[in-house]
Amino acid sequence: MTFDLHRKPDSAPRILVVRTGAMGDILHGMPAITALRQAFPHSEIGWVVEPHWAPLLETSITAKPRSAEQPLVDQVHFAETRAWSKHPASITTLQSILQLRRELRARRYQIAIDLQGSIRSAIIAKLSGAKQIVGPAEPREKQASWMYGTKVATRAEHVIEQGCEIASALGVQLAPAQVALPIDPDAERWAETQIDIQAKGRTVMLAPSAGWGAKQWPAERYGELALRLGRNGYSVLVNAVHEQDPLAAVVVRSSEGAAKPVVANIAQLIALTRRMRLVVAGDTGPLHLAAALQVPVVGIYGPTDPTRNGPYGTRSRVLRDAISVRDHRRHATPEAGLLRISVDQVEAAALELLENNA
Repeated sequence: MTFDLHRKPDSAPRILVVRTGAMGDILHGMPAITALRQAFPHSEIGWVVEPHWAPLLETSITAKPRSAEQPLVDQVHFAETRAWSKHPASITTLQSILQLRRELRARRYQIAIDLQGSIRSAIIAKLSGAKQIVGPAEPREKQASWMYGTKVATRAEHVIEQGCEIASALGVQLAPAQVALPIDPDAERWAETQIDIQAKGRTVMLAPSAGWGAKQWPAERYGELALRLGRNGYSVLVNAVHEQDPLAAVVVRSSEGAAKPVVANIAQLIALTRRMRLVVAGDTGPLHLAAALQVPVVGIYGPTDPTRNGPYGTRSRVLRDAISVRDHRRHATPEAGLLRISVDQVEAAALELLENNA
């Protein structure tokens, strides 16, 4: 099934996107959906997301579609997948799923695009009642493909480009488009208070956390990096997951006070990242957030492959040792190749980007 781009607005396809989390994965899907929005400007586009990640799409439930507070989609639907996983057989979970089904079917989506490739995301797409369900021919979970009426073989290396290949099944060739993230006025005001007035334009963020231990460059090295950047005249913030974040504490201590920890919710993190001169992180959400905002990044990679998951759409330097191999097993300790990346290497990459980003 394909659609005529010149159709009248009232007959434009109603499109549902399913990508519930996490931060980096949602951000990776957004360039394709932004391109789809440009190709089908009159379409209603909805997105199913875990409530925790909703600020990547809207500032609040009262935000107006196509505004600075909700720039990409017309509808945001919540799938409480974390709660479902904790209590899969509960009445509350069943009620939540049925409520989502009713909400999706009320919008009468014609096409559902599963960018997640899991059994759960494919089922959500099916629950929508959309007549056309589009997904990857080789999804992350093989059984998900049973739900797809349109299976797209992806050939691109990077996951962002793969998303464009999947969305191109609607009949128009798509290329990654520059995304617009929501602007939350309160978060923007808060972010201004976190930047030293004398350091405006010279602030760097370090994000030491990672999804699992094998991807996590040692916090002590982030601290040494912060110390060196401070000596070069840069102000350094550390993205802390919460007030008692042990990794952030190690970074601050190792930096001899050069680094300042900052706890931010997602809206605040978006606003704060907009003000950064550079972000240094592993393959994690804050790195991909910075790339989406076109903030230069240094990516420190180990078991994940930057040709697939590397920073996209911004100036970047990616460090990955030759002995690293792709391995998504959730090991608790840093991968051997990651440990071979020195502070000297990261500092050199950071200063190269900083000095050429005046």
